[in-house]
Amino acid sequence: MTTILNHLSEGSESAPPLLLGPSLGTSYALWDAVAPELSVGHRVIRWDLPGHGGSPADLIGPGATVGDLADLVLALADSLGVQRFAYAGVSLGGAVGLHLAVHRPERVSSLAVVCSSAHFNGARPWQERATRVREEGLARLAESADARWFTPGFSVPRLVRDHRDADPGAYAACCDALAAFDLRDRLGEISVPTLLIAGREDPATPPAHLREIADAVPGATLTELPGASHLAPAERPEAVLAALRAHFDGAARRGMAVRREVLGDAHVDRAQGRQTPFTARFQDFISRYAWGEIWTDETLSRRERSMVTLTALVAHGHYEELAMHVRAARRNGLTADEIGAVLLQTAVYCGVPAANSAFVTAQRVLAEEAGGVPE
Repeated sequence: MTTILNHLSEGSESAPPLLLGPSLGTSYALWDAVAPELSVGHRVIRWDLPGHGGSPADLIGPGATVGDLADLVLALADSLGVQRFAYAGVSLGGAVGLHLAVHRPERVSSLAVVCSSAHFNGARPWQERATRVREEGLARLAESADARWFTPGFSVPRLVRDHRDADPGAYAACCDALAAFDLRDRLGEISVPTLLIAGREDPATPPAHLREIADAVPGATLTELPGASHLAPAERPEAVLAALRAHFDGAARRGMAVRREVLGDAHVDRAQGRQTPFTARFQDFISRYAWGEIWTDETLSRRERSMVTLTALVAHGHYEELAMHVRAARRNGLTADEIGAVLLQTAVYCGVPAANSAFVTAQRVLAEEAGGVPE
């Protein structure tokens, strides 16, 4: 008999492990638009609830708890040789993450709770749903999945099909687990870095539920996604991906901090505000690689990096970006005279016309910073 949750592992086995948990009624397909991108830097392991997707239904029974599901997740991790892992989960999958962070903190390195809660509005609604599903099956309940999961007009047929095809007994047992779950009085014990992601249009676990967790968990952060309902990874995958990368990827976090220190909050906020699904991966690349790996390398000081960057921008004629990095050079401690000396050096090796244009750009920026008018 199979005793391990069905799962899909993506990415290098030597990469930091990241487990992804699903919502009730879905399979690991919930993460289809997010997991492949996360697997670039992580060993991503996404799993199915009992009786959902490919997981055996008899892994849990009536009266199951979130703790029982957490034990199954740990058994899966053990079977894969994973001792400590980052974790992200949606709804019931998020509750599993909260349970692990409280009861098995030595196993969890970082946590993201997506469209979930520390409690699910009391036991009665879930007890009633469990009874109905045991009596009627899931076909009728699946008909309302889109309304419960997504904003109007949005649907993911694969997930609705997974809902309809789930085992009624295992689904009802998961309802039992939700009915009994209430971790509000233990949230202050969570010590791992924690991110909360809320869908602003989520009727099941509205932002107030995530805010309650964020207020109770020391150092936790909350991100609210406009245009997202209960299954945010399916409806707003690019936004969920960006938030998870920033939380789980140390290079991205360091990079964003350095990027703000060097370029200033106003510039970074404008760049982030202009981000679209088309440009999201490029913005992430800039934060992770350029700022998270290159600019954080201590071989060169930030002053030295500014001088190298000014020279390279002059050589390629990128004068608009040169203006930005003249400001950055000032933040990194270069004086106006030192910037002028760098540009004079470029006249020798990059050409007088290029240096001439660079001096015009730099003079304008320095005058603006001094509150004057460039000549």
